[in-house]
Amino acid sequence: MRPLLLLTVLLLAACTEATASRVDDRTFRIEGPGVPGGSEGPNRRLASRVCPKGYRVLDSETHKGGPDRATDDLNEMTVWTIRCIL
Repeated sequence: MRPLLLLTVLLLAACTEATASRVDDRTFRIEGPGVPGGSEGPNRRLASRVCPKGYRVLDSETHKGGPDRATDDLNEMTVWTIRCIL
């Protein structure tokens, strides 16, 4: 019973985390849940993990309906495009 509960908790936590995908050599796209308070910066922990020397935000967008906007989900989804500094 405990392993099943632990697995359920881990799956729920994974659904609310931000994810990063590579666009080109130094550019990444970070998708995550909406940030409380309307912050305009990306998920700093994930951004510093993919760009340890720093980053610059190129684009930011917030919308409802999940990553592809195909669902009727009312939660906000925030997408940042960042470029790593050399």
